Amino acid sequence: MTALEAVAVHLPHHTVPIEAVGERLGLTPRQLRLFRRFHGLDQLRLDPDGKLPDLLGATVDALTELRGRERDVRFVIHARSMPVAVPYPLNPLHDLLHRYGLGHAQAFTVTHHACAVGLLAVDLAGRLLAADPDPRALALVLTGEKTFTKDAQVVPETGIFAEGAAACLVSADGEHDRVLSYAVRQRPEFDGRLAEDQDLLLCYQREYPDVMVEAIEAALDQAGLDLSDLALLLPHNVNQASWRTIARRIGFPIGKVVLDNVTSVGHSFAADGLINLHTATTRGLLDRGDRYLVAAAGIGATFSAMVVEH
Repeated sequence: MTALEAVAVHLPHHTVPIEAVGERLGLTPRQLRLFRRFHGLDQLRLDPDGKLPDLLGATVDALTELRGRERDVRFVIHARSMPVAVPYPLNPLHDLLHRYGLGHAQAFTVTHHACAVGLLAVDLAGRLLAADPDPRALALVLTGEKTFTKDAQVVPETGIFAEGAAACLVSADGEHDRVLSYAVRQRPEFDGRLAEDQDLLLCYQREYPDVMVEAIEAALDQAGLDLSDLALLLPHNVNQASWRTIARRIGFPIGKVVLDNVTSVGHSFAADGLINLHTATTRGLLDRGDRYLVAAAGIGATFSAMVVEH
């Protein structure tokens, strides 16, 4: 059974109010009021001077559980929301391998699930490790991206991106955070430029809660659990309003949805689930044996949910 052996997080020290980002991107005062008052956004963690290798390297530095186990890592997977992150022929992922003694590992990127791709990477890591005969074999999942264009920083009427990052060691079997289920619902009719197609944006906003709920319920069914069995729901940090709507629709206590990082960190592409898990564990919100659900949605559109036992 796929297990999350360890999780580490890197949050840039530079904190920026959403108004400063909005001014740079040309957002209107009305748009900024929507983000702050309705969606509950406040500030973003950004590293204006750092590049993608700095971001990913900082997560590996923070993953102290990797030390001494580098030779056990068979796969290094960058879960990336954006299909293109650096110009050819640059390859920061492969550069990272040699810096951290991981040159022997197979390294690649998974994408096309947008901000839900972090859960895909964890599931894929578990599947690959299940076929490895060595019980000590590990996979390293990396999440984190730069907000290098306007499209990479704003989801119209929905959220603004930050640059938080996370790393996760995955094993095929273990006692830490065992994955009980993984469900995906994809709606390709929403693949398009929401910023330029108002009808598509409105349709996506209307359907979003229902499809996210469908993915959550599918993951619970696979795990043989009910909502009442969950200690926490770990969302992606796109905004607070959408998760309040979803929690109300499914009858889940909003106090058990970890929303703190929406205001203090911002939406960090595919890293949100791991960032929120790190928050939950460091704050002692999970006891051994607790079940929790990680949920994420990605433009395109992919809706994913994963049930895990702490």
